[in-house]
Amino acid sequence: MDSGQWSAGSGQQAAGSGRSGGACPARLALRARYVFPVTSQPIPHGVVTIEDGRIVEVGDRAGANVTDLGNVAILPGMVNTHTHLEFSDLPTPLGQPGIRLIDWIGRLLEHRRQPGRSLERSARMGLDESARCGSAAVGEIAQPGWPDELFRRAPLSSVVFLEQIAPFAERTAAAFESACRHLDAAEASSPWRPGLSPHAPYSVHPELLAKLVALSAAREVPLAMHLAESREEIEFLRFGRGPFGDFLGRVEGWDPSAFAPGRRALDVLYALAAAYRTLVIHGNYLDAEEIAFLAGHTDRMTVVYCPRSHAFFGHAPYPLLRLLEAGVPVALGTDSRASSPDLSVLAEMRFVAGRWPALPGKSVLELGTLAGSRALGLEREMGSIEPGKLARLAIVALPDRQSADPHDLLFDSAEPVVQTLGAPS
Repeated sequence: MDSGQWSAGSGQQAAGSGRSGGACPARLALRARYVFPVTSQPIPHGVVTIEDGRIVEVGDRAGANVTDLGNVAILPGMVNTHTHLEFSDLPTPLGQPGIRLIDWIGRLLEHRRQPGRSLERSARMGLDESARCGSAAVGEIAQPGWPDELFRRAPLSSVVFLEQIAPFAERTAAAFESACRHLDAAEASSPWRPGLSPHAPYSVHPELLAKLVALSAAREVPLAMHLAESREEIEFLRFGRGPFGDFLGRVEGWDPSAFAPGRRALDVLYALAAAYRTLVIHGNYLDAEEIAFLAGHTDRMTVVYCPRSHAFFGHAPYPLLRLLEAGVPVALGTDSRASSPDLSVLAEMRFVAGRWPALPGKSVLELGTLAGSRALGLEREMGSIEPGKLARLAIVALPDRQSADPHDLLFDSAEPVVQTLGAPS
């Protein structure tokens, strides 16, 4: 690989237009204006040395045979902790900004029924876009029949959470059997790892939820569940009525005898805490008591915030600072193109940095990298630039200016990912 292949160019490419890297020389040393290890401060004129696909040295030592990439940043490959790649064929989100979640769900179901849709084509589009945007791994929520072989050949790693929707007791046995088959299908050498996803507290029978939590613990696989996503959900859990109750009644999507009113997201968190590792997806309306509960289970529970999807629906301000101040792990996801403009984790971090300017840039960067790798159980392999980890890197063009905090060059900018390095072998 010659230095020309690593040129950052003028930085005028469209966002997400970076190229996915292929095979690398046995030993490679790359220098950039800044290296962002995540676990330590940014390194000006930093050098990352790679050997046989792994990082062997990080610092500012020039040495010989160093390829200078110029005015760019070297980041660890980003981690998109929550995706629905089946909707990657959508050019724009469904509906208008501020749409009610239940109305959006109706449009989503209608889109799924479109004749001629190809789940494989959509997933391929999403995987390719994710790689171009600098992601090293995704946490994918998949439907039965998802394209297994495609993920085996994907240009990034993935944890594939098989989604379960079974609100009636008579469906729990079949749903549990499909969950077991999903776990059995994963191979140790495969680029994808298995996970479980009981969809939401209004769409999964309590008996099935308990079985999936126990299965997660027994097989040591992560579990992801949409929770506290909307005010309507909170109302439905508490009173068993409201817009969500009306919607579920119309589609015959719930069993009133199984979902007694008087519940809270906290009750669901109690159940989820018994899983091996839990991703609480969205958490837009977690209250103080629920945040305190999560703070007591930081070894196994992470909240996944999808910033631009949250903004699209016009939700109440996200409790990000309250979560972080309480010590709750928070990672970032894009959700899907059904509610976000693209699959760029860098764009999500920039959104967070703009919305919370007092949040340190180092913390913002961790949300989109190391926090996600920890949530997915991939922290030994990726999420930071450290010796021993895989050389899964994203190269981001930087603006031609100075800043006291190098993170500002990353986040107060529209410069794109121009290169990625280190696809799975």
